[in-house]
Amino acid sequence: MADRGGDSKLAIVAALAANAGIMVAKFIGAFITGSSSMLAEAVHSVADTGNQALLLVGRHRSEQVPDALHPFGYTRNRYFYSFVVALVLFTMGSLFALNEAVHKIRFPEQIETPAVAIVILAVSMLFEGGSFLTARKQSVPLKGKHSWWHFIRNTRNPELPVVLLEDAGALTGLVFALGGVTMTMVTGNAVWDGIGTLLIGLLLGVNAIVLIVETKSLLIGEGATAVEDSAIRAALLDDPRIARVIRLQTQYLGPEDLLVNAKIAMLPDLDIKQVGAAIDAADLRVHAAAPNVGAIYLEPDALRPDNVIVER
Repeated sequence: MADRGGDSKLAIVAALAANAGIMVAKFIGAFITGSSSMLAEAVHSVADTGNQALLLVGRHRSEQVPDALHPFGYTRNRYFYSFVVALVLFTMGSLFALNEAVHKIRFPEQIETPAVAIVILAVSMLFEGGSFLTARKQSVPLKGKHSWWHFIRNTRNPELPVVLLEDAGALTGLVFALGGVTMTMVTGNAVWDGIGTLLIGLLLGVNAIVLIVETKSLLIGEGATAVEDSAIRAALLDDPRIARVIRLQTQYLGPEDLLVNAKIAMLPDLDIKQVGAAIDAADLRVHAAAPNVGAIYLEPDALRPDNVIVER
């Protein structure tokens, strides 16, 4: 599953614009009403807005030209900043909301002018919905026929899963906040506002943990997908001069920068020019078969009985 085709930058900018406006509205609403769930949502939007900015910084720094210190370039910055975003979502979003929830449940305070909170939450849902639909649209070319969970778990693009989970979490959190405020109005019991805040904190925690696990895996280094691995092997073997693939190692340096290292067994009667020509042709076939492939290192070896095929 290649990651070409989706514009994650557009999704990030849309989320940044939506969250910045929503953040201001929520803080105003929290100040007017005194609602803890509204305050938790406001801090959630602060985290989301900062996170989108971090993702844009990561994309910008990933475009630095390779140098002697980083000869393979800086594309892994996109993975690093996505990991930082997951940590911010957990610490600033989840832990704050959980702390606020415990305080409000223990010491409930009535919400003032709850109608203001409801209006702000409803408008926020519209903006968050637009941001979520933008991220979803940009993710569809990468998702293909797979489920959304499969896409989040297996894509090598770090930003789109972050934006998707953040927006989905924000929409669900707004529902929790709206439910907490509404139940407080209906029952007159402000504990419901604290319960809404508690649900927001738990939701953010789950989202953050999923993102931490997935971006950590990308940061350490993930190999080609199963489809790409098969395509690379088939491209290498699509030449009678190459008898077998002894070893194939791959690693994503960035979302669209796949490093390929392979040891291939050549027919023993080839001369050096024929081996060189075969390697050059194999290089072109691999790039055509897997567009995300960047650097390729092919190590030729003579075909012998002890050339055991080593699976990745």
